[in-house]
Amino acid sequence: MTDTTWAPDACTLPTIDRPLREREFSGLFRTSLRAASIPTPTRAELVLDADSEPAARELAGRETSCCSFFEFGFVPEGDTLTMMIEVPASRADVLAALVESARRDAGLTKQGDAA
Repeated sequence: MTDTTWAPDACTLPTIDRPLREREFSGLFRTSLRAASIPTPTRAELVLDADSEPAARELAGRETSCCSFFEFGFVPEGDTLTMMIEVPASRADVLAALVESARRDAGLTKQGDAA
């Protein structure tokens, strides 16, 4: 992992494609993220607009094909969709960096509130 990216070195996505994938996540978070929390070091919960579900699921599916340590789950509820992300303890730093990037992209403070 570098200072400017959350994609881990162990990712099998070709290095040249990693910034593109990160931009896809950034776009999703910028337009749809309402709140983000890390209840445990290995689990994150990202609350998205419900209409982002197809894009979020498709992006998560592609991400697990190159970074198999990510586990994504989705819970739709009313006008929101909670994207749950779990990682092994050895990848907690990657999860923390992803959530920090998501918060920054969405303009949220660390607590998940609008800045």
